[in-house]
Amino acid sequence: MTERELIDYLLAKPCSEDSYPFGPDAQVFKVFGKMFALIGYRNEKLTITLKASPENVTFLSEEFECIERGYHMNKKHWITIAVNNEVSIGMLEDWIDSSYSLITSKLTKAQKMII
Repeated sequence: MTERELIDYLLAKPCSEDSYPFGPDAQVFKVFGKMFALIGYRNEKLTITLKASPENVTFLSEEFECIERGYHMNKKHWITIAVNNEVSIGMLEDWIDSSYSLITSKLTKAQKMII
């Protein structure tokens, strides 16, 4: 998955907005002001950081070499994925969807109705 494909997929989520609160090298994606993804480069490799359940953080970081506990994030609730051929586009999309769902599940009733 290319950087452009990632950005397009993230921005296609209902009420998704992007910004650069950490500087020009880290593009953050939020829904109603709550972050669900961050993309950037680390060691010249495209990475995406996503919210995940604590169980999935442990499992995924042990199962995949390209996944580590969240880089500069709460390591219990976030994963950072080096985007490469080890994981398929479908897997990335599933993890993005899961991150988005974890965040939107905590929104107010009024916000959920907008989505």
